[in-house]
Amino acid sequence: MSSAVVDLTTGSTWKNIWHMSWSMLLVMFFNFLVGLTDIYVAGLLGPEIQAVVGFVDELYFFIIIVANAISIGTVALISRAVGAGNTGGALSSARQALLFGAVCAIALTAAGILFRDQLIALAGFSGEIREIAGEFFIIFALALAPNYIVILSNAIFRAGGEVKLTLVAMFFVSVINVVLDFFLVFGLFSFHGIGYRGIALATAIAMFAGMIICLFLFRHSRWKNIFSGTWSLSADLIRKIFLLSWPMALLQVSWNAGNIVIYNILSRLQEGSITAMAAFTSGLRIEAVIYLPAFALNMAASVLTGQNLGASAPDRAERIGWKMSLSGVAFVSLMALPIFIWADAISSLAAKDQYVHAETVRYLRIMMLSEPFMALSLILGGCLQGAGDTKGTMLIIVSALWIIRLPLAYLLAVVSGYGALGVWLAMVVSMCFQGIAMTMRFRKGHWKYVKL
Repeated sequence: MSSAVVDLTTGSTWKNIWHMSWSMLLVMFFNFLVGLTDIYVAGLLGPEIQAVVGFVDELYFFIIIVANAISIGTVALISRAVGAGNTGGALSSARQALLFGAVCAIALTAAGILFRDQLIALAGFSGEIREIAGEFFIIFALALAPNYIVILSNAIFRAGGEVKLTLVAMFFVSVINVVLDFFLVFGLFSFHGIGYRGIALATAIAMFAGMIICLFLFRHSRWKNIFSGTWSLSADLIRKIFLLSWPMALLQVSWNAGNIVIYNILSRLQEGSITAMAAFTSGLRIEAVIYLPAFALNMAASVLTGQNLGASAPDRAERIGWKMSLSGVAFVSLMALPIFIWADAISSLAAKDQYVHAETVRYLRIMMLSEPFMALSLILGGCLQGAGDTKGTMLIIVSALWIIRLPLAYLLAVVSGYGALGVWLAMVVSMCFQGIAMTMRFRKGHWKYVKL
């Protein structure tokens, strides 16, 4: 299979934006579908299995953070090299990213297996459920290296503007995962299935298949020479990737830790704590649908910014950033409006208890007011990441979270007595600050002069 290489540094900016965005939106949808299928199948096996899958997924996400962070640094370096026409530099950065990712994955796999019992103990599971969680985690851990290769391969394809290759790879990974979820768990014809283990095994097989597909796509694209170069770690390139990546790793850890603190604050609301926590969980699941296009535009923006800076076209990069952010705000607002209007009916899909349902409705209607600012933050943040300004992105989001959202949530919910409403309002205020601060940093333009 070959993929036509599109020049993202010339021609219509809207055409370039569309080329990068539509494929990434589908990729995000595939990822969402796989996660939804895992939870659905687990739910058919019982609430205990669903709890195990949810916990191991969250634990696994923390381990995947390193790959996601490396992928952001990889996109910044490779897109800049591609935009400058430096094919050799792009190939070298791609090799180093794959090597660095493989080393990190092997180290994390060994650590995960070694400290499996301590990690599983964090959930407080006991008896048989704890053993099931341990089995899940071991299977996921063994699939970590292929998963890292898939993530970083897709980052390389994306940085080169070949988003169709990413789409092809993730389409097959998702289809394999979803089909095997049902087949391995429940069986078919003479095969009776292997029960809950099938959920983890489906993910592992899909990732191994995805790794093979990505290696095949390398052979049949502009990256075919990646295998003919020197495969040895370069201290200079690894240092560059690390310096671009660590702020993103810190950001993702900080964001997930912040959500844990939100749950902790909600748990302090006495008789309304369980209702509030359940509403927060349900609301996040529904809200995730709106995040899909924003994240797709975030990833597209990083590539377009990087390539245009590499081509010495910073003004074009800035125009693209404003066009993407404004169109993203409009699109996300159009998605948020029906959720605001029909929050009652939509909430009933995720929240069955009447009190949880009522609180989920309130959560959604309040949070929909902040979605345009969320889109601004994500899309312009993608531009800054593509330019290599990962520290700036991290500082804005971490500040909004730990200086505004969490202290204000505690003050309003616990100290002032507004309960869950206080937490929802604090989340809106912090997201508005985050969107405005990201806009101001992008507008100042210092990102145009970041040296990689």
